[in-house]
Amino acid sequence: MNKTLIHAHRGASYFAPENTMSAFKKALDEKADLIELDIHQSADGHLVVMHDETLNRTSNGSGLIKSKTKDELLTYDCGSWFSENYKNEKIPFLDEVLEWGQKTNLSFNIEIKVGSRFYNNLEQQLLNCINNFNMHDRVIISSFDHYALKTIRQLDSSIKTGILYTASLYDPWKYALELGANALHPYFLTVDPILLSGCMKNKIQVNPYTINDEPTIEKLLKANVTGLITNKPKLAYSIRDKIQGGTI
Repeated sequence: MNKTLIHAHRGASYFAPENTMSAFKKALDEKADLIELDIHQSADGHLVVMHDETLNRTSNGSGLIKSKTKDELLTYDCGSWFSENYKNEKIPFLDEVLEWGQKTNLSFNIEIKVGSRFYNNLEQQLLNCINNFNMHDRVIISSFDHYALKTIRQLDSSIKTGILYTASLYDPWKYALELGANALHPYFLTVDPILLSGCMKNKIQVNPYTINDEPTIEKLLKANVTGLITNKPKLAYSIRDKIQGGTI
């Protein structure tokens, strides 16, 4: 039996400000297998690690990320909103994160928040960044923008992709096969035996999001989902240790 991989959602974001180097380093300490993070694009074409398309919620800045240059983005504090302990935390950029990640045993679940209809050539830029750091085999690219995933697969048919979705889909493994995706990333409440059986038969991975309570983590681990996306990697690891054994 393959052990369920633990994806640290925006890093260990229950304990540190989401999508920051502090959250990613915390996730590494908590024995996550993958870091899940989100990307946008700056005005001068850099890949910015942040969940929202605006700065307002998780920094002391405001406005659209795509309207700011890298130098402007580096002036903002993206830690104080979470805790004064993280005052002056800087907004990370994907090349910085992958350069750090390259030196660890971590893989990365990189979520494209919006694709080329909002940003300029983001999919190709993302692939270039991944390849620059030789991380091709340690990355899965996910998105709610399924056009972006299709573009990714057209640009590189060997890169792993995962389809994010919220509502229940009918025979979603067929949709995954149509898009050439390797995985489904469903909202955890939609995971049922039919989904798991259909995906297993068609060799489609199932990595549900976002599970932070012990009973649900335990239930999904016992169901042998491929991956589990959580804000609490240490909790998920400890439960996996009891059910499946700890280290991969």
